[in-house]
Amino acid sequence: MHIQPIFKSLTGAALTGALLASLAFPAFAETVIRRGNGGEPQTLDQAQISIDIEGFIQRDLSEGLMTYDRDGKVIHGTAESHTLSDDGKVYTFKIRDNAKWSDGSPVVSADFVYSMTRLLDPATAAGYANILYPIKGAEAFNTKKGDATGLGLKAVDDKTLEITLERATPYFLQLLAHYTAIPVNKASIDKHGKEFTKPGNFVSNGAYMLTEYVANDHITAVKNPNYWDAANVKIDKVIYNPSEDQAATERMFEAGELDVVYNFQADQREHLTKKYGADQVFAAPASSTYYYVFDGRKEPFSDVRVRKALSMALDREFLAGKIFGGAQLPAFTMVPEGMDGYTPVKVDMADMDQLDREDAAKALLKEAGYGDGGKPLTIDIRYNTNENHKKVAIAVADMWKALGSNVTVTTQNLDVKAHYAYLQEGGAFDVARAGWSADYADPENFLNLFVSTNKAFNYGKWENAKFDELLKASYNEGDPAKRMQMLHDAEALMLSEYPVAPMMAYASLWLVNKKVKGFDQNLVNEHLTKYLSIEE
Repeated sequence: MHIQPIFKSLTGAALTGALLASLAFPAFAETVIRRGNGGEPQTLDQAQISIDIEGFIQRDLSEGLMTYDRDGKVIHGTAESHTLSDDGKVYTFKIRDNAKWSDGSPVVSADFVYSMTRLLDPATAAGYANILYPIKGAEAFNTKKGDATGLGLKAVDDKTLEITLERATPYFLQLLAHYTAIPVNKASIDKHGKEFTKPGNFVSNGAYMLTEYVANDHITAVKNPNYWDAANVKIDKVIYNPSEDQAATERMFEAGELDVVYNFQADQREHLTKKYGADQVFAAPASSTYYYVFDGRKEPFSDVRVRKALSMALDREFLAGKIFGGAQLPAFTMVPEGMDGYTPVKVDMADMDQLDREDAAKALLKEAGYGDGGKPLTIDIRYNTNENHKKVAIAVADMWKALGSNVTVTTQNLDVKAHYAYLQEGGAFDVARAGWSADYADPENFLNLFVSTNKAFNYGKWENAKFDELLKASYNEGDPAKRMQMLHDAEALMLSEYPVAPMMAYASLWLVNKKVKGFDQNLVNEHLTKYLSIEE
């Protein structure tokens, strides 16, 4: 209502000029993407991150020496280049001259020395510290058998970082793309302590900066103008929705309130594809395993016969085909298919008919003293809140109840961060749902979960000295074929004792609005916002 008097005061020529100017210089429109993140992160501290929903946010905020491209391949990130010594043990990285923190200060080699040392410090209690064990002195420092002065980390100068390894590690560059190798800002930690990850305190070096964090509601990040590749970042703001309610996030996607959604109800895949089209409903193959773990510290799950019986009774074909609508594949091994040079372990159970598996399971339970005619068997299944996991748990409960009239199965759920925090802290349970996605394309990444010293991720506390020896020997084996055979033997040994029941090799499920460009499916399930754009 204030416009009319202004127009009256303009001459015709001036009015024409003003209108032309307004057409020539349209108002700036902020580009925003709203991402359904699939859950609430436990933390944004790179030393404590352990699950994908935390990683999705952290990869937007921070960048390591290496990172991922749109296809999920490892490329240079904050480092512009590197060289490798002839013996494969010394990496020398050149850090980009224009790499900066979000406060404008330069990213220097000492930042990486500080960050990796902090993560390896046993006082930090980082569950994923073993990722950096190939670095000289890392395992000794982390296990209190050495100190930080023995670490193979050296800031040659501000822009040159030298990393010396214990032994040649062919997949080391993949490890440097992991969360554990992401740098943290020392000045911010010195000033704010544990509060350094809060908005206003979090100084990051990635494409985005944290501006809001409202628990169970939303997390907001805006474009970092000091990011070395800011000119190619097309989206100005990212709003992450942490809801685990898949039906709700599907409705929000339909209403245009979310542009990207991680994890939808798998049994709705066909319906969603018909509704939105195959170009908006993704079920990408992933190097991931969906499994149940048994708590071997307590009876009856300390009995391998009980563990094996419960694993055999699982109708994996039903779970993958019906509950996940074919988006997952039945799995009987921990290491998924597709690892270069690795021969998958073949277990006898895989070739049996499901009815024969169930009969064998009943016989094993009877031998162990449980089931019909034996002691009652009570099982509680824990899972993280998710419609797909709930449906799996209910179906598994029915499968196990069929093993005997005196078999009782209950289920309970916690939100994702509480579920994994409980397991990582060593909480007692009967059976718990878990999943593992490859941090790097090597079977060791899956088998290391079962080493007796892996306190964070060996949820069921399974121990086997021969298994530990095989894993340890594999690290020092220079012949690739012999090394893979050691890992194969280790997996076969582990599977023969059934500390876990691998169930499915599963896909990454996403809903992606067709206006979002640059979202490419890949095996590592990494989709950095810096590669995305919005085209209305």
